[in-house]
Amino acid sequence: MNEAVPERPLIDAVAPMSSLRSEYENGSPIFLKQIDWLVKHGFDHVRRTRGDGDCFYRSLAFAYVEGLINSRERDFAVGSSLSILESTKETLDKAGIEKMVYEDFYEDFETLIQSIIKPGKDGRTLNTQQLLLAFQQPEVSNSIVIYLRFLTSAQIRLNRDSYEGFLVHPDTKDPMDVDSFCANVVQAMGKEADNVEIEALCRALQLNVDLAYLNGVRGDAVDFIKFRHDLNPNATPVVLLYRPGHYDILVQKPR
Repeated sequence: MNEAVPERPLIDAVAPMSSLRSEYENGSPIFLKQIDWLVKHGFDHVRRTRGDGDCFYRSLAFAYVEGLINSRERDFAVGSSLSILESTKETLDKAGIEKMVYEDFYEDFETLIQSIIKPGKDGRTLNTQQLLLAFQQPEVSNSIVIYLRFLTSAQIRLNRDSYEGFLVHPDTKDPMDVDSFCANVVQAMGKEADNVEIEALCRALQLNVDLAYLNGVRGDAVDFIKFRHDLNPNATPVVLLYRPGHYDILVQKPR
């Protein structure tokens, strides 16, 4: 009897790109070339997330908070982040999402970001290892995912004209109206995200994101889809790796 493959943690430790490459050694040579291209361009490690349909929101949240931890101007970065996060409550309110529904999830996210500069009971502030442990706990990790799903939904609902023409059912590809899409695709746990949701969430959080599209389709190079909503055009983007149906976090060696 074959032993069961252990389930991947919600967020895993950083691993060399060779661990990802090994998955394709008996498959498409284009995938191998594209992974080698990423390594050549400095993306030599990857942080894997569980493929549970929530991987985009979980990957983005982790990479976003880790970026705050590693910021050269940490106090300013955290202060700005908390100010933007505070403003997102108004977005949810305007979209008709009741405070009693989202406030606990909001507080979990806010508390985590605050702990980057506010020492806990042990006298320590949040570091990357503690962040990893927090995101591996379903009660914390899923709470943040839920809040980001609510926020994405609210952003789409409040800007219907910008998004409605791009909303399709993830399985049938039939057009969907905003309310059905938000209720059944965005707010529902375990539903994968696409460019519409990424654009909406980046706009709501004022984030820059680079999405490396590992598709195994053409050429050796990897296309990067760029989302730009940080008021500082020079802000370091969150970098995610997309393979059809799944998102991970790309880690670039220091320059």
